[in-house]
Amino acid sequence: MTLRIDISGLPSERLRFAASPLAELTAMLHVLAEPGHHPQFDDWAADVWAALPPEPAERLREAEFLWRSSQADFLFPARPRPTLAEELDDVDRIDDETYVTAALVTTCGGGRTRLAAPSPLTDATARERALDLAQARGARQEAFAERLLADPAAVRARVRHTLEQCAEAFFDAAWTGVAARLAADLRLKNDLLKRQGVGAALASVSGAVALAPDGDCIVVDKLQDKATAAHGTGVTFIPSVYGSPHLVVVHAPGWQPVVQYPVAEPGPAEPVSLETVTLRLEALAHPVRLRLLRTLARGPHTTGELAHAWELSLPEVSRHLAVLRRAGLLTARRHGRYVRHTLNVPELTALGSDLVAAVLR
Repeated sequence: MTLRIDISGLPSERLRFAASPLAELTAMLHVLAEPGHHPQFDDWAADVWAALPPEPAERLREAEFLWRSSQADFLFPARPRPTLAEELDDVDRIDDETYVTAALVTTCGGGRTRLAAPSPLTDATARERALDLAQARGARQEAFAERLLADPAAVRARVRHTLEQCAEAFFDAAWTGVAARLAADLRLKNDLLKRQGVGAALASVSGAVALAPDGDCIVVDKLQDKATAAHGTGVTFIPSVYGSPHLVVVHAPGWQPVVQYPVAEPGPAEPVSLETVTLRLEALAHPVRLRLLRTLARGPHTTGELAHAWELSLPEVSRHLAVLRRAGLLTARRHGRYVRHTLNVPELTALGSDLVAAVLR
């Protein structure tokens, strides 16, 4: 499954790589709301919650639907600014209908097209549907949606004040700590874009992001089939430290495409694609292949040795070994007259974390 961004005819200078204080704050807020997604930040999240006074802590819980399971599109600026205050000023310039629709997508769990028209601010049926969706997710969500629909200006001001409290409580210090990593990543990406082109720059973003062979589309490996276009606007790529392992894409109609991608940690390999994870799971789903793997875990074996050990025919074993090789779980090496098959233990071991990463991104 893929999310495709049409960039046909778009000049390369319309692909922008820039850091965003607001997007990084959003990533931090998601960590605080879903710490299980980010075990590397367990200690940081615990320290932040322990230090937060009761009033801002309650405000964060009150509005967490804007960034918990998904994030409101207005939290990812298409034109990042140097400071959080400037980006919040840009959010303030969004009209109430656009802001409310984006907020209700995350608050109520509806699709990005279902709540787009008619507006729940003016249409009674759309309003009732939004409230029904919010009610299904719990009393806190319902109360937030009711306040947002009744008085958008007051809720917007309260959300901004909450984000400003976060800046004082923890964001400013954390932003100082990650700014150098973000700047270094941006230098790399912009240099690749200038010297080697769009394909190289996208390849450096993530193993889950690529330029289509015809060069007219950015393909993002996600658990969804969606499409959007960047004609006349461009695409903004925002690096994130606290967003790892998520790959967030703004793709709703009417919004400029924005991709927030995790800055790579030193050392680990590129993310494994969802297609590869699926191949490996399918390969492991057959009981015969599991038996073969148990034998290979003890050391390299030839096809004939495996067939003898499990009383199987050579063609049957060969078919199963081919499936396991395609999935990257085996390596075949010739030793004289014989071909020995070796289990790729790191790939098998990493399957659990690869599956989690593919699902979460």
